[in-house]
Amino acid sequence: MICPRARRILCCRDGGTVVFLLCCAVPALAIPADNAFMAVLPQVNQTGGLIGAEIRGLDLTREYPDQTYQAVRQAWAEHGVIFFRDQHLTAEQREGFARQFGEIKTTQQLRKEPDQTKNVGESWHVDMTCFDEPPVATILFAQECPPYGGDTLWAGMGPAFESLSEGLRRTLAGLRAVHANVRKLGPSYEQTSPPEPSIAEYDAAIGPLHPVVTVIPETGRRVLYVNPEYTTRFEGWTRRESLPLLRYLFEHGSNPEFVTRFRWEPGSIAFWDNRQVWHLAVNDYHGMRRVMNRILLAGTKPVPSHNPA
Repeated sequence: MICPRARRILCCRDGGTVVFLLCCAVPALAIPADNAFMAVLPQVNQTGGLIGAEIRGLDLTREYPDQTYQAVRQAWAEHGVIFFRDQHLTAEQREGFARQFGEIKTTQQLRKEPDQTKNVGESWHVDMTCFDEPPVATILFAQECPPYGGDTLWAGMGPAFESLSEGLRRTLAGLRAVHANVRKLGPSYEQTSPPEPSIAEYDAAIGPLHPVVTVIPETGRRVLYVNPEYTTRFEGWTRRESLPLLRYLFEHGSNPEFVTRFRWEPGSIAFWDNRQVWHLAVNDYHGMRRVMNRILLAGTKPVPSHNPA
């Protein structure tokens, strides 16, 4: 039966076999694949001026050939965060989709109940840069959403770095910074808003050293690799010496022009590149439930930029 939303049927010939492609209201480009089924290139629609894109034309309950997932990965690397809508997946399907892009490091459910007032991730951060090999990507699947509120924001550290002066870019390219979970943040409700540590605790904190300027291998783009939650100080500097520059970078990175915002609905998915974006969960839906399923993909050490400006 032909979908009532179909606008036209295209006919193409592949190796002597006639293949009919049904093109519905949201178009996607179909191309011949080496295997037995057709590769579909998704439609990529930019959502923000500098970061973010919505992916259309795919049904993630299906399996696609490698070309399709390669196109999704390229959009992810180019835009920093990509979004899908109306994708109601089982736990098995969620994990199957995630494995197309790497090894699963963690799966967990994030809940905020109506009687809770704190929100997991309600300040700007990057997931787990306090690890020597931080997760390369986070995929968040919306299961239950409040009727309003509960949006998530992402800020792009590629455009943030590019908008700095040449002199500051050169200075930052020669630095490394300590990343540590000094506040003992975690995914549980009790770990959402711990007290602010002292200067001495920040100075004593032990964590990996990451380059302050890194590069995204897929695109060659240089990005600012610090974040307000885990970057404690610059290598060889004290916390007090580091704070003026860190505070400037944190304020700069959250400028509205670097930010895109996503309104969640059940079946929505956000898939972001932890190497190049910060994110923040807006806590404006008290008295309502929000249930999300999160998958983190294993990463490698951040790649330093060897180009100073």
